[in-house]
Amino acid sequence: MGSDETLGCAALKEKEDRLRGQLGDALGLRVHRAISWLQAAEQAGAGDDADLAFISYWVAFNAAYSQRAGLNRQFHAHTFFKWYFGQIVSLDHGQVVYDAIWSRFAGNIHNFLRNEFVFEPFWRHHNDEAGYADWREQFNRQLGKVQQALARRDTATVLQGLFDRLYVLRNQLVHGGATWNGRVNRLQVRQGVEIMAFLVPHFVDLMMDHPEVRWGLPPYPVLADSHE
Repeated sequence: MGSDETLGCAALKEKEDRLRGQLGDALGLRVHRAISWLQAAEQAGAGDDADLAFISYWVAFNAAYSQRAGLNRQFHAHTFFKWYFGQIVSLDHGQVVYDAIWSRFAGNIHNFLRNEFVFEPFWRHHNDEAGYADWREQFNRQLGKVQQALARRDTATVLQGLFDRLYVLRNQLVHGGATWNGRVNRLQVRQGVEIMAFLVPHFVDLMMDHPEVRWGLPPYPVLADSHE
């Protein structure tokens, strides 16, 4: 498969079945859950439901990276982004993720990062929270850091900045901060779906290629009396 092609669930499922005995329990569970939500995302996308597609892609991403330690409130999702994206980039020997950042989605990513509607301090300011009157300065500082990473072709840092913004979009949808299939904020949802639809399946694919990596324990394991 070329680096410019989206990796579909059928190919991932076939690979999962072929490698089932080699993945181990923890990674096998991550992959199984992630692929199930990628399938849901594909179905939603085929039905032109961008909101549900984005949410499903985010759940698939969560299944792939979330850690059991994340159940403790002292940990935050962003704590794991740096580690996870560092692993992904280091294993991306075929430069599929690299090429996606620097060629296929370069324009979309640039526009997405410059969109204040997916910048958390912007919303905190508009919700009248103290300490965010300078949200524009914060926005420009963070954008400057990502632009420096872009100049260095620092893929892991760019991914972290991108997913920080995608996380805000995730919050808007999951916490009821947007109308389903509404007219407002359509651009960032559709851009988010396009980016996630390409990247998340390749994240899962890379994880299956490297079961030797300690991907951590899923936060919700299968118990003896549960059904998965």
